[in-house]
Amino acid sequence: MNNQNISKKILYWYDNNKRELPWRKKVSKKQKQYFTLVSEFMLQQTQVKTVIPYFNNFIKKIPSIQKLANVNNKKLLRCWEGLGYYSRVRNLKKAAQMILAEFGGKLPDKKEKLIKLPGVGHYTSSAIMAIVFNKPIIPLDGNVERVLKRVFNLKKEKEIKKENLIEKKSFFGKSKRSGDYAQAIMEIGALICKPLNPLCSECPISKNCNSFEKKDFKLKSINKFNKTKYFEANIYQNQNKYLLIKNSKFKFLRNLFIFPMKEVEKNKFQSSLNRKINIKMSNMDMKIILNKKNKMIKPKNSFLLDKKNIKDKILPTFTKKIFKTVSNYL
Repeated sequence: MNNQNISKKILYWYDNNKRELPWRKKVSKKQKQYFTLVSEFMLQQTQVKTVIPYFNNFIKKIPSIQKLANVNNKKLLRCWEGLGYYSRVRNLKKAAQMILAEFGGKLPDKKEKLIKLPGVGHYTSSAIMAIVFNKPIIPLDGNVERVLKRVFNLKKEKEIKKENLIEKKSFFGKSKRSGDYAQAIMEIGALICKPLNPLCSECPISKNCNSFEKKDFKLKSINKFNKTKYFEANIYQNQNKYLLIKNSKFKFLRNLFIFPMKEVEKNKFQSSLNRKINIKMSNMDMKIILNKKNKMIKPKNSFLLDKKNIKDKILPTFTKKIFKTVSNYL
């Protein structure tokens, strides 16, 4: 089967099975640019089902690139609260400001210009080029990677490296509906070619799939090093109030409020008899000792959080997890 027939089969499946997602609504070209920009930033490290309500709320509160470029940071963070990875939304605002200042309020239609926007890397620029400008580009996300691994039944470490997968994308060929086609392939990965128990009987390209032919659906993945770090958090409590500080020390959660904490050696963590918790970040496993302190020391850029008012404050999920543990056990 040639590439053209493959693209027709994939697009036919997509037209009949695609999810109704808010950023796929038929809107003006200007709105489509904004919807795509916001959704791609949100989807960088968050699943679709999680993003949907946040996207809807964000668009309702901040409906355009112009509004985004000029929104105050408190409102901006409030609209993003709960999604985590707050550097994304700060870069999103900076990108909006750059789009207004340098490109007249419109997304640039050249990849080399797009990639200069804060927070826009190779994948995000590829997705925007395909979806917004209908360029014949298939972004290589986890879903597309999984489809390629199964189509070619790739099992060796060298076979699943990104450079090889990029070459393998030629399997899909091209379509005049480049934006839809890119999303269609990603959709097959998300809905059909699942990591476990793929729905091969519903797949439009199962007859072209080596893994389906061999009934071998196990995926090979590159071992990613996920480092473990150890921390000590000091819990200063005055009745129902807890001390939080504005983080300027750690790259993650920069400028957000956290409990006073520092990095410690593994042996100190292991020998401590205090309450401990584990928090998984995208690139790090955090193991934290919780030390309750009786004497209050209030440094600069800090405030006392009343337990009753936690829902009214803009706090990273990281801080809320510690707060929940502290409230229950200390």
